[in-house]
Amino acid sequence: MKTNTLLGAALAAACLPAAVMADDYDLDALKAATEKYKDVNVALAEGFIPDPSGHCISAAHEGLPAELGSMGIHYLRPDLLLIAQGGDRVDGGSTHTDFMTPAILLYEPQEDGSLELVGIENLVFEKAWADAGNTVAPVFNGRSWDHMSDDPATAGDEAHGFMPHFDKHVWIFRDNPSGVDMPFNPNVTCDHMQG
Repeated sequence: MKTNTLLGAALAAACLPAAVMADDYDLDALKAATEKYKDVNVALAEGFIPDPSGHCISAAHEGLPAELGSMGIHYLRPDLLLIAQGGDRVDGGSTHTDFMTPAILLYEPQEDGSLELVGIENLVFEKAWADAGNTVAPVFNGRSWDHMSDDPATAGDEAHGFMPHFDKHVWIFRDNPSGVDMPFNPNVTCDHMQG
């Protein structure tokens, strides 16, 4: 009977959409795998580049309540995001969901001009995700990724200059009272952004 139960569970899992079967991540393991990026020079050497917009993203900057906090400065891996050139919004072909090798690093600017790693992020473009046969959003530790699409009827840019996408922020280097995987972190600030 136990074998039939296990076989039934395996067959049921095989019928689920790929996004529903996403790996659960141990946050300590994620932290250990990515703490090398505390040195931004390591990130640069591995192909990360500062977000071309040059912005430190805060909720207030995006037309949202300031008390939500900030995301910081995004450093991107174009090869993982499969960034396409041209257009007024960043577009790409990313379906990369492995947080052990994140496509985006989140840095908070410090008063002395340095950068402090506060979190990691992955992003998949909605069209590329659907074109790959996915019918539901990716999942991180049991929670669907956030869907981001700019609403022209609002003052803010909900998609932060990107085409419609799913993303998930993971605040493993800075405590987030709103939750470890919420988009903004009240404990992150852009107050020391220079330039």
